[in-house]
Amino acid sequence: MQSMSMITISQRVVIQEQEIEWQFIRSSGAGGQNVNKVSTCAQLIFDIRASSLPDFYKERLLAKSDHRISQSGKIIIKCQDSRSQEANRQTALAQFIELVRSVNVVQKKRIPTKASRSSQKKRVDSKKQRGATKAMRGKVGV
Repeated sequence: MQSMSMITISQRVVIQEQEIEWQFIRSSGAGGQNVNKVSTCAQLIFDIRASSLPDFYKERLLAKSDHRISQSGKIIIKCQDSRSQEANRQTALAQFIELVRSVNVVQKKRIPTKASRSSQKKRVDSKKQRGATKAMRGKVGV
């Protein structure tokens, strides 16, 4: 394929394109004869454990709950959106980079809040009002 191409994940993290394995298979769906003849579906396979990623990235990726990460620690991204093999390859690579970058973002710890006393009172009052309105509906006695 290409010689010693690098994929930039962040300013400090770069991986070699040799670490990514590509498989091209036939796409499913519409496309006429093109679907039956040309292997346009791009499948990206990346072994997390055997990669040159920093340990922080490896741990976070392996702990992440994502359907694209297998139990064996491989990222498998399948793309068949386009009828062009190269377009599917670029889309799969963009999804891979986005997945790896997502583990670098640390979520803020959520601080639970409590509803104010006045907001609780307003809520209960509005429920009582609605209940009273519904209670007024009924059969009128003769």
